[in-house]
Amino acid sequence: MTLSRRQLYGRGGADDGYAIFSAVTAIKALKEQGLAHSRCVVIIEACEESGSFDLPFYIEMLSERIGTPSLVVCLDSGCGNYEQFWLTSSLRGLVVGTLNVEVLTEACHSGKASGIVPSSFRIIRQLLSRLEDENTGAIVADGFQAEIPPERRQQAQQVANVLGREIVAEFPFVGSAAPPADLPLVELVLNRTWRPALSYTGVGGIPSLASAGNVLRTNTQLKLSLRLPPNVEAKAAAQKLKELLERDPPYNARVTFDIEKAGTGWASPPLAEWLDTAVTRASTEAFGKPPLATGEGGSIPFIYMLGVRYPAAQFVITGVLGPHSNAHGPNEFLELNMSKNVTYCTAYILHAHAHRAAQQ
Repeated sequence: MTLSRRQLYGRGGADDGYAIFSAVTAIKALKEQGLAHSRCVVIIEACEESGSFDLPFYIEMLSERIGTPSLVVCLDSGCGNYEQFWLTSSLRGLVVGTLNVEVLTEACHSGKASGIVPSSFRIIRQLLSRLEDENTGAIVADGFQAEIPPERRQQAQQVANVLGREIVAEFPFVGSAAPPADLPLVELVLNRTWRPALSYTGVGGIPSLASAGNVLRTNTQLKLSLRLPPNVEAKAAAQKLKELLERDPPYNARVTFDIEKAGTGWASPPLAEWLDTAVTRASTEAFGKPPLATGEGGSIPFIYMLGVRYPAAQFVITGVLGPHSNAHGPNEFLELNMSKNVTYCTAYILHAHAHRAAQQ
C-alpha cells in the first residue's frame, strides 16, 4: 500500500539521527509483543561524518561485551525509492587529497610573464588528464578499476527497470544539463556504484572574481575526491594516485599530492537463505512490494572495518535516504512512512534471526 508522503526536514534527520530511535523501537516492539530476539548490542557513534576515526578503538575496547555477532544491521544507507525495502549490496571506497602545483615564488604581471612562465592551472589540467578522461569522466589510469561481478550487474539492471528515469530525475540539473545521453540507465547505476569517479570539491590559490587581477598566480590547488570500486584497496590506490600525479611534472614545476584520507569500500557477502527469506517477507508485509538490492556510490567508513572484524556475520545495510532527501544539505528530510516501515522490517529481521538461532 502506498502511503501519502510525510517529510520531516532537518539536517541529520535521515543521515542518520533517526537510526537510534529506529533500532530501539524495533527491539521495544518485539518485547512488547512477546516476540523473541537474540541479544542485541546497539552502537551509537557521533563522528561517522568525520571518518569514524574513534570507532575502532571503542570496538576493540568493548570487544568482550560485544562478542562475535552473527548479524550486523546498519541503518545509515540509502534507498532508491520509498516504496520498498532496500538492501545496500556494496559501498564505494574513497581517496581524498590536495593536489598543489607551484611555478613561482611570487605572482608576476600576466602581460610580462605569460608565454614564458607556464600557468599552474594549465599544468594541473595536464596532470588530471593522466587520471581522468575530461570528455567522459572515465578514469583512464590503471589500478583504480575493478571487474564488476555478474550478480551486481543483474542487480543494477533490476534497479534500472524499477526506477527508470528517476535515476536521473532525482538530481537538480540546471536548465537542459544532463548525463551522457548515450548511456543506458543500467550503466549510470554501475557508474555510481562499481566504477571509479573523480570529483573536485575545493580550490585554492585562485582569488575571487572581485579580487582577480592581471597577474600570473604562483600556484593552483585542488581538493580531489576519488571514489573507488568496492573491492579496490584504498591505501594502495592512494599511493598509486600520488605517484601518478607527482612523477615527471611538466616544466619541472613543484607538484605535490597530500593524501588526506583513504578508506576501502565494502561488498556484501551473499545472504543466507533464512535472511533472504526474512528480508523478502518483511518488505512484502511492510510495503506490499519485494525488496531490492543496490550498491551505494558513497562510503560508510565503519562497514569495511566491521566486515573484516566479523567475517562470518550476515549484514543488513539499509536506510531512508531516497530521492531528493539531499543528505548533508540544508533541506535534508526524513520520509516518516519510510522510516516506520524500515523499523518494522528491522524488527521482523531480528525476530527471524532469533528463530534461526533457536533452530541451531
